[in-house]
Amino acid sequence: MKTFTLGTSKEQVMRLIPDKQIKIVQLGATKVCVTRDGENFFAFETLCPHRKANLSQGFINGIQEVICHLHEYRFDLNTGRVTSGQCPDLTIYTSELSDEGLKIQIIL
Repeated sequence: MKTFTLGTSKEQVMRLIPDKQIKIVQLGATKVCVTRDGENFFAFETLCPHRKANLSQGFINGIQEVICHLHEYRFDLNTGRVTSGQCPDLTIYTSELSDEGLKIQIIL
């Protein structure tokens, strides 16, 4: 497992990741999607487990789910569990906002 840090302060990370928008970031050899809901940050795999659509083109609803733009499958951002549709769950990466930036753990 490796921990990556985005930004150098809480304020910088809040500006880098606008509320309910999805950004792709490169963490070592792995690309991940990052989003936030207020001060709650979420990191998850970039491709939908169903048909491999790019989840950065999806959107975040009001109950902390990412919705794939292709077939509207929904995934809980806290657990990765599919909540609408039938496919494997989404891979979620542990993330934590601190005064030093956003820490994201990737399993290598």
